[in-house]
Amino acid sequence: MSKRVLLTGGTGYIGSHTAVELFAAGHDVVIADDLSNSSVTVLDRISEISGRRPDFVKLDLRDLNGLKQVFRRFDIDAAIHFAARKSVGESVEQPLLYYDVNVNSLLNLLVAMAEFKVDTLVFSSSCTVYGQPDVLPVSESTPFQPASSPYGNTKQICEHILRDYSLTGVGLKAISLRYFNPVGAHESALIGELPLGVPNNLVPFITQTAAGLRERLQVFGDDYDTADGTAIRDYIHVVDLARAHVSALQRSLHHPNAANYEYFNVGTGSGTSVMEVIKAFEAAAGVPLPYKIVGRRAGDIEQIYADTSTANAELDWRAEKTLADMLSSAWQWQQHIAAQDGPVG
Repeated sequence: MSKRVLLTGGTGYIGSHTAVELFAAGHDVVIADDLSNSSVTVLDRISEISGRRPDFVKLDLRDLNGLKQVFRRFDIDAAIHFAARKSVGESVEQPLLYYDVNVNSLLNLLVAMAEFKVDTLVFSSSCTVYGQPDVLPVSESTPFQPASSPYGNTKQICEHILRDYSLTGVGLKAISLRYFNPVGAHESALIGELPLGVPNNLVPFITQTAAGLRERLQVFGDDYDTADGTAIRDYIHVVDLARAHVSALQRSLHHPNAANYEYFNVGTGSGTSVMEVIKAFEAAAGVPLPYKIVGRRAGDIEQIYADTSTANAELDWRAEKTLADMLSSAWQWQQHIAAQDGPVG
């Protein structure tokens, strides 16, 4: 059955891909986004891919009255909450901004959902909730370690809020998806990752460097206790991640025996080092990549990758795309937008 789904932060990288997958699954999409790290032109690109255009409201979710107007106007059935600041390094420099935006946005969303009797929520969480785990791969039973950054702490706090709120008997059905490292772009090359300003994530920095927009890539540390000294992450194609949201939404809507609050790791189950990503990009794109080793970045952990068996079983979902798929699609996206006037996704 078709549902009208609110995507907060839906013109962003993961949100725009999720809008495409929701349309493909037959749902209606309403996007609320303040456009602080994206462009309204993303709506045109979603429409070009899907043949359908999302409804859109420009909104900072810290504006509770404005958020309530969205629920009142569009008769929302469910929400997927992406809207948040997401840079580890920036959060170390501006912790109050991160606590304000990330925590208050969720609180306002829950207040509005309760008032308008919307009981289905998928929350954009992160593997950063685990900190630097003692044992790898991490499963959903892996205990939280102290957060390595204010960003990671906001995700822990938000998950605790959802857990505590779900215990009050309000009837909320919430799922947190703990992302590992989303990369890549849609096969159309119409949407992808291109943040405003200097990228904080590895792959857009790689593609911008390969395109000549930046002099060289910075590799933050080569003295970690890993095979090549660089940090290890679990990279997942953004389209696989977007499809996980549709699966989580379906579970919340149609699985009566599911707990009121659940959480799942969303990754590939395989760790890849920064240097391995660089070499894989050079092979996939056929482009040499200049880079420079610099000091470690505040808030970064050494290595993390997922045990995805629970998500595979309970969500009937699994990551399908390879690292080569991720990097070649990211490069195609970078080439596609090279002639555009500024960031569009």
